[in-house]
Amino acid sequence: MDRWISAFLEAAAAERDAARNTRLAYGRDLKDFAAWLARRGGDFAGADRAEVERYLVFCEAQGLSKSTRARRLSAIRQLFRFAFEEGWRSDNPAVAITGPGRVPRLPMTLSHADVTALLQAAATTGPAADRVRNLCLLELAYATGLRVSELVELPVAAARGDPRMILVRGKGGRERMVPLSGPARAALSAWLVQRDARETAACAEGHAASRHLFPAPGRDGHLTRQALHGLVKTWARAAGLDPARVTPHTLRHAFATHLLQGGADLRVIQTLLGHADIATTEIYTHVMDDHLKALVLNSHPLARVPHAFTPAPLQDPPDAD
Repeated sequence: MDRWISAFLEAAAAERDAARNTRLAYGRDLKDFAAWLARRGGDFAGADRAEVERYLVFCEAQGLSKSTRARRLSAIRQLFRFAFEEGWRSDNPAVAITGPGRVPRLPMTLSHADVTALLQAAATTGPAADRVRNLCLLELAYATGLRVSELVELPVAAARGDPRMILVRGKGGRERMVPLSGPARAALSAWLVQRDARETAACAEGHAASRHLFPAPGRDGHLTRQALHGLVKTWARAAGLDPARVTPHTLRHAFATHLLQGGADLRVIQTLLGHADIATTEIYTHVMDDHLKALVLNSHPLARVPHAFTPAPLQDPPDAD
């Protein structure tokens, strides 16, 4: 079963250019299914529809969310479709199974004041040697709406020359240009000076130069997603915000929501976020519902001042006697 998973993931990378994080998620889901089958004496080659359905029931009993179970069924369905196309199986036992469906969740976002407090925390807390880098990370995250992986994997070459826009390689290898705000450019310029000084010192000690904007020791050579996640939680606590509702991805949602509040076109936001489908971007219109209601109630002149056409309040009918 490990060979099936490896072949499927290699095909996903080569033929569909599936992102690394997507492949990792597929791998985890399929390994869990493989382990469940192995405990029952089964394997991918002999699994039938009933076994797939029993596995999904097992996942529900484990307390997994609908979205997680839907994702696992999707991975299983794709694996069996690949096996069918390769001639390893004569059918796809999962093709007709209806998944649990995903529960639509509105993204958490932040107010302008929340973002300001986070920026202040990033610039003033933590080791002094890291504050310039931390402010640059946060300014870029909020100013561009980059995905976490896109941010930590940015090549330093994209940031050279005080750019007004940076080229980002996103999901599926799709590239897009993202503009930089003035504060983001200033933070980036300050970090490049410090970063290059560190790199010069590291190279003098025999270390290879890093091609990443945010270099770090480790296999990937750049700041990890987990490290950025931990930093954001630290800044949230320092800013007096609930760390449970502040993540790197929350900054991406704040970027989109604040643009929409400012009157940006949904298609423009779709392009900036790198969404392949406008339907993905449309969720931000729901986030705006409360804001729009408050805007009408607080700003429309007839919503605040009674006028000649305002009907009188309904009165209880007089007693019959």
